[in-house]
Amino acid sequence: MAVILFKRTSVLLQRSLLLICFFVVFQTSAQQMTGLDLLKKTIEYHDPNNNWSQFKGKLFIEMQMPNGNQRLSEISIDLPQEYFKLSSFKNENKVEHIVNKNKPSFSLNGKTEFSDEEAKAYNLTETRAKFMRNYYTFLYGLPMKLNDPGTIIDPVVEKKEFMGKEYLILKVKYEEGIGKDSWLFYFDPKTYAMEIYQFYHNVTKNDGEYIVLSEQEVFSGIKIPKVRTWYVNKDASLLATDKLTKVSSF
Repeated sequence: MAVILFKRTSVLLQRSLLLICFFVVFQTSAQQMTGLDLLKKTIEYHDPNNNWSQFKGKLFIEMQMPNGNQRLSEISIDLPQEYFKLSSFKNENKVEHIVNKNKPSFSLNGKTEFSDEEAKAYNLTETRAKFMRNYYTFLYGLPMKLNDPGTIIDPVVEKKEFMGKEYLILKVKYEEGIGKDSWLFYFDPKTYAMEIYQFYHNVTKNDGEYIVLSEQEVFSGIKIPKVRTWYVNKDASLLATDKLTKVSSF
């Protein structure tokens, strides 16, 4: 009986030591790795051949709201030619925001001339066109876009448990005039895949949102998150889910 008890105790001790070693190694690796090291590793995972700078493709996105409303969008991005086009559908009308070499243009159901009322109703402004270009190229260019000028990468990599899983955390801010939000990016500690990102307008108020990523679409060798589910930081309420249904060349 004593021998059996001794064996069981030995097994439990071995398991405990293994768990302790895992957490020590995990914590030590997080402490030794710098923010730039982590960024390099996640880019190696998502864009191993450094193809993002030459990205040329069309993204088809389906957004589902909690109330059942749906929005379909087609996004054309040609980074070498500095071309962006967002085609969306609102009230059975096709709205296009185009930025070609930083010059915005618009169309409504194929027309390039429209009334002031239509321009206001469908937000056909230069500011909106450039905002949407920056918004979509940022979201679908992550984590590679974190290499852009003006990005401030915190040198300290932290570890954090979120939604029942341990992550390596990269903290990001931006230089004045580029962005005001504070960002956290959550990476799998083994693969360095980007699985969550979170932003705050004001951290002390716990405002902003967090976005959970799932599934992947591979295009031009780039692993692009396929499903994004958006939640409010304050109460974890669901905002929307957008799904990348297809990526194609154009």
